[in-house]
Amino acid sequence: MEFQKISSPSLRELFVEQLQHLILSDKLKIGEKLPPERQLAKTMQVSRAVVNGGISDLEKMGFLIVKPRSGTYVADYRRRGTLDTLNAIMKYNGGRIREDEIRSILEVRAALDTLAAQLCVDHISDENVQILWEKVELIRTAESISDATQAAFEFQHEFALISGNTLLPLIFQSFKAPIFTLWERFCTLYGIEVLYESNYKTWSYIRDRDTKGVIEWFHHTVNECIDGKWKIYY
Repeated sequence: MEFQKISSPSLRELFVEQLQHLILSDKLKIGEKLPPERQLAKTMQVSRAVVNGGISDLEKMGFLIVKPRSGTYVADYRRRGTLDTLNAIMKYNGGRIREDEIRSILEVRAALDTLAAQLCVDHISDENVQILWEKVELIRTAESISDATQAAFEFQHEFALISGNTLLPLIFQSFKAPIFTLWERFCTLYGIEVLYESNYKTWSYIRDRDTKGVIEWFHHTVNECIDGKWKIYY
């Protein structure tokens, strides 16, 4: 059993969490104007600094929009949102992502993986192949789902680095939270061994410098997770 550190959320975090809940539960409607900061602070019994900082956080996440000399409004987070928005939605749903969101994440990751692997295959060295193999083996020897998920991420992040494209590793990193959630569910449903075998096959195509093979394998695994034997929908 894995135990995690217990920490108390700050007032600012609690403020953000409460407004996220009100927005995602549709109690605060898109386009609705929030009360002035002074009134919010008095009603929620926190300082104006907490309210001001929380509103700033929520604006960055795409939940609010601050209009100068007008006020703060609930934003259409589906249009203005970022990966931070997606992470907030996942937390609100108890870590669960809706079917459309899962499909979208997998499709985007397949496109990114395809580009990374294609560039990687073009100029990978034998030394890099060995490094990737060691990353894959960490999935096989993982003692927990969390460790296996971390190892899988490190393997895929490594071949993004090897690709030579400076943006791909950063994009992979930005997808870390939602991808972790999906892989953890995948392992819960099908086991760490299946995650290992899938990534090992990716490695074998890269080792053989088989660009076509690795691209077809990525599309196959995504399709299996969306509509096939490895569905991960809730």
